[in-house]
Amino acid sequence: MLAAVPSAVSACVFRREAPADAAAIEAIHEATFGPGRFARTAFRLREGVASVAALSLVAERQGQVVGSVRLTPILIGETAPALLLGPLAVLPELKSQGIGKALMRRSIDLARQDGHRLIVLVGDLPYYWPFGFRTVPPGKLGFPGPVDPARLLAAELVPGTLASVGGMVRADRTPAA
Repeated sequence: MLAAVPSAVSACVFRREAPADAAAIEAIHEATFGPGRFARTAFRLREGVASVAALSLVAERQGQVVGSVRLTPILIGETAPALLLGPLAVLPELKSQGIGKALMRRSIDLARQDGHRLIVLVGDLPYYWPFGFRTVPPGKLGFPGPVDPARLLAAELVPGTLASVGGMVRADRTPAA
């Protein structure tokens, strides 16, 4: 009888991101997105704003950080709070093994439990659809730089939230309580 081979996901420990993880996460971002990531509008929104520590997670395998997801506070319009998801990244050699999906599920569940109402991201609809993300209606949200409207997605953690907000998306620089 053959022994079951553990999946990449079952071989991972999922936990909150810690300050000591910063260098490993940056290395994953470099390997996954390259230097062009700094010019992207979503990156610019996150620049200088701390992600929500309770919602930003890493996947660790054999003591090595192999993936991460961050949720960063944003405001839509003048005051509507929301979260910007990203980057979601997994070491290239471990892609397509379910680690990113496991990080997504856990971070979204934590955001919902924490009382957040809406998560926005720029990404590929086929990947994010199973997590409840849908294309944002044209003109509903404005970004401070170019964003492909087909890649602007939102997941309502509370049904009807997207209908009640609109306007320019900007970083929420309000100090955390």
